[in-house]
Amino acid sequence: MSAPPPEYLVKQWESEQARLRQQVVEEDTEDWQTSPDFSGLERVGGVDLSFIKGDDVNACAQLVVLSYPDLEVLYEDSQMVTLTAPYIAGFLAFRETPFLLEALQRLERNHPNLLPQVVFVDGNGLFHYREFGLACHLGVLSGLPCVGVAKNLLQVQGVYKSKEHQSQALRSSDKSSKPVYVSVGHKISVDTAVRLTHSCCRYRVPEPIRQADCRSREYLRTHFPAADT
Repeated sequence: MSAPPPEYLVKQWESEQARLRQQVVEEDTEDWQTSPDFSGLERVGGVDLSFIKGDDVNACAQLVVLSYPDLEVLYEDSQMVTLTAPYIAGFLAFRETPFLLEALQRLERNHPNLLPQVVFVDGNGLFHYREFGLACHLGVLSGLPCVGVAKNLLQVQGVYKSKEHQSQALRSSDKSSKPVYVSVGHKISVDTAVRLTHSCCRYRVPEPIRQADCRSREYLRTHFPAADT
């Protein structure tokens, strides 16, 4: 049984989330966002971390950039990283954001022409205990529009997994019966985030996140064949 997180760390992270939360922009900021067909949008990014089964410290941090609207992979970056921050519910961003941010910064340095105009994050944005999930954290620190897409409904106070709520969730593909939960990360409105998510889905999960997940898992299978990923 793992030890409870030190109180000082929780307080420190709560304070940091509150500070950064003030910088979140919940409206559309880019011209392409207001276009019915997202005219001007050419590159969409996706990020994810995949772990070797039984190892919650060493992970593959993955960034992909896809063309839009064709959703073909233009760029991928797979990097093994060692997570140093502890896992505390509600504070996942403090474990994962530094490595995802590094991947975006690496891309900006080496291939600035391929920098995504929006990033899909496998996790929540404003739909979070303190309205500051992983998608918000990465968005504010990177300065890029971000969308959070979660596969499971976070049990936030006042929101219940009712039939009414299920009916409001996004069924992203005709091929999928399970919904996904879309929330604003940064520099995008909720209506645009939902519309963009739907346009990027071939299956249940939007293609940028699906590709990031597939490629990070494939990287682990290739480099750690004895491990069960």
